[in-house]
Amino acid sequence: MNGSKTVNARRLSIAAFSFSFAYVLSFLFEGSVLYSLLNLHETDPSGYILAAIIAHFTGLFTCRLFIRSQAAAKSMMLGCMGLCLVTAVLFFSAPSALWMGGLIVSGYASGCAVAAWGYFLRAYTPKNERIKSCADVLIYSNLIMIAVNLVAKNQSPFIGLGLSILCLVIGLVFIWMLPVGSENESNKMLKDNTRGDIEKPLLLLCLFIFIITINSGLMYQVINPAFDHLTGLVSWYWAVPYIVALAIMRNLPTGVKRSRILYVGMIMIVGAFISFMLLGRSTSDYLIVDTMMLGACGIFDLFWWSILGEMLDYTDNPAKIFGIGLSANVFGVLCGGVLGMAVTSIGLPSAEVAVIALTVVCVTLVMLPPLNHQLVLLLKSHVYLTVYDNMSHSQQTNIIQQIKILDPLTVREQEVLQLILSGKSNREIAEALFISESTVKTHARNIFSKYAVSSRAELISTLLKNQIS
Repeated sequence: MNGSKTVNARRLSIAAFSFSFAYVLSFLFEGSVLYSLLNLHETDPSGYILAAIIAHFTGLFTCRLFIRSQAAAKSMMLGCMGLCLVTAVLFFSAPSALWMGGLIVSGYASGCAVAAWGYFLRAYTPKNERIKSCADVLIYSNLIMIAVNLVAKNQSPFIGLGLSILCLVIGLVFIWMLPVGSENESNKMLKDNTRGDIEKPLLLLCLFIFIITINSGLMYQVINPAFDHLTGLVSWYWAVPYIVALAIMRNLPTGVKRSRILYVGMIMIVGAFISFMLLGRSTSDYLIVDTMMLGACGIFDLFWWSILGEMLDYTDNPAKIFGIGLSANVFGVLCGGVLGMAVTSIGLPSAEVAVIALTVVCVTLVMLPPLNHQLVLLLKSHVYLTVYDNMSHSQQTNIIQQIKILDPLTVREQEVLQLILSGKSNREIAEALFISESTVKTHARNIFSKYAVSSRAELISTLLKNQIS
C-alpha cells in the first residue's frame, strides 16, 4: 500500500473508531443517554450500568479468541456494531427485561469491536505515530459524546438516543470503507520473535491500569452524583479537561519523558479528591474538582493507549494486546464503581473517600518506577532498530565488531545477526539465506549465548546503546 493510501486508511480507521466509540461513551459505558433514559422512567440505574460494563469487559477480553486476521477484524467490527444498532432500538420502549438483555449483548459486542480495532491501528499508523492516532480517536469521540450529552440532558433522552444511533450508523459506514490488505513490512518486524519479552511488561501495565482506574469508578459513583444539580454545566464541561489534557499530551515534543507527567497526573487526582473533601458543591467547586480529575484521566488514558499501540508490533494478534490492556481499564472502573456504590449506600464521609483514593494513588506511585523500567527495556528496541537500519553497512559492521563476545561468530551467524538487527523475522531470515526456520533459531540461540543475552531486545540494546548515546 503506498503512502497516500495508507494515510487515507489511517484517517478512515480513526473516523470509524471515533464515531463507534462515541456511541459507547454516550450510551453504554455509564453514558448520559442511558442515565437520562433510566431517570426519565424513574428506574434504579445500578444494575443496568454494572451489566453493561461487565459485558463490555468480557468482550474486550475474549475478542482475541475469534479473530486472527485483519479481514476477520473488519467483519467483527461490522457485525458487532450492527448488533449494537439493532439492540439500541429497544430503548425507545419502556424499561423491561429486553433492556437488560440489550445492554449485555451490545456491551459484549462493543467490547469485541473496540479490541478488533487494534488490527487497523497497527496496520495503518506507523509505530512512532500511534500516540497521535490514539489521542485523535479519544479527542474526537469525546467531542461527539459532549454534543450527544448536551441534547440528552437538556433536550430529550430520546433525541440523545437517536444521535447515539446515528453515531453507530456513521461508524458502520466508515468501517465498511476500511481497506483490508497485507501489512507493511515495518509493522511485522518484531512479530513471532519477541512474545516472551512482552508478557512481563504487559502484565505490569495491566495491573497499573487496573489500580489507577479504580479512582475513575469512584468518580462516577461518588463525585459526579454530588454535582447533579449543575446539570447544564456538567453536560458540556465534564469531558473538556480530559480533551485538553489529551491535546497537550499528543503534541508534546518527542524528547519529553511522558513517564514524569504521570506523577503530575497523580498529584491532580490527589488534589481532586482533597478538593472534593474540603470544598462545597458550587459551580466553582465543580470546576476545580472536575478539571483536576478529568485532566488526570486524560494523561493516564493516553499513556496506556499509546503504550498498548506500540506493543502491537509484538504479536500476530493485535486484538489480544489491545483487548486485554483496555479490559484492565474497564475492570478498574468496574471495581471502583462497585466500591463507590458501597461508599454511597453506607453514607461514608467524603474525607474517608479521599483516603481511599489517596491509598490507590500511593500504590500506583510504588508501581510506576518498575513499570517505566520494563517498558523502556521493551520499547526502546524500536528506536534501535530504526537507527540501525539507517546506518551504512560499514557502520553496522563496525558496531558489531566493537562489542567483545565470548566466542567469535561464524560467517553464517554474522549474516543472521545482520538480518536480526535489520528487523527480519525468523521466517524472513530463512527465506533470505535459503535455510530452514529451525536452523535460523539455532543460529540465533548461538548468537545470544556468545553475547550473553537472552532475547532479541537485549541483544539490540547491548549492541547499540553505546552508539545511540
